[in-house]
Amino acid sequence: MKTEEKKLDNPVWNSLNETHNNFSIEYEGVKFYRPEYCPFGGFTALENASESISKYASLINSFYVVGEKPEYKNELTLNKNLVCQQMILEKPIILDINEQIVELKADIQKKDLFNLVNVVQPGYFNHKTSDLGKYFGIYKNNELVAVTGERMKMNKYTEVSAVVTHPHHTGKGYAKQLIQHTTQHIFNENKLPYLHVAETNVGAIKLYENLGFVNRRKISFWNFVIN
Repeated sequence: MKTEEKKLDNPVWNSLNETHNNFSIEYEGVKFYRPEYCPFGGFTALENASESISKYASLINSFYVVGEKPEYKNELTLNKNLVCQQMILEKPIILDINEQIVELKADIQKKDLFNLVNVVQPGYFNHKTSDLGKYFGIYKNNELVAVTGERMKMNKYTEVSAVVTHPHHTGKGYAKQLIQHTTQHIFNENKLPYLHVAETNVGAIKLYENLGFVNRRKISFWNFVIN
């Protein structure tokens, strides 16, 4: 498993090389998600990154290269380096579920999902991101108030993503229950859950630690925009 775990050092490239191959655009060893699904890319050959990043930039105005810092051309601006903690869960979460959790698969549910995530965490969730994995949510009075789901997928690992609760509904334990539900689904597929959280998001890191996630490493999400 340690050999497999090393793939987490380059999660985008390895996801697109394995389970998510059908969502991949490749330019000379640099792999990107098709922009309607996810604005992420990764590479193995640094010398090819600059040209390939420019090609992808013709498809999307803002995107992230995950892992090592790539070279890039002058028509692009490195907007920010989002440093994240990469955390991994090695055993199931023991937690009582007292909310009704539904899989978000109907068109109206996917629209609710898109709208909620982009209210709380804009810039990461595109119109077809929900097709990358299963997403789950909690409704209250016909309003989607909390979600969690799967994004990047490898043969042995699945990323937990979009851990989002509407600001008017925080503090009720919804996120914990959705994380338990989502990670159990991942374990049932004989994979291990992992996630990325901004290193400045101390509250979320504490939540994940309390649920059993452990820090694996820091990893950079390099955000590029077109000049």
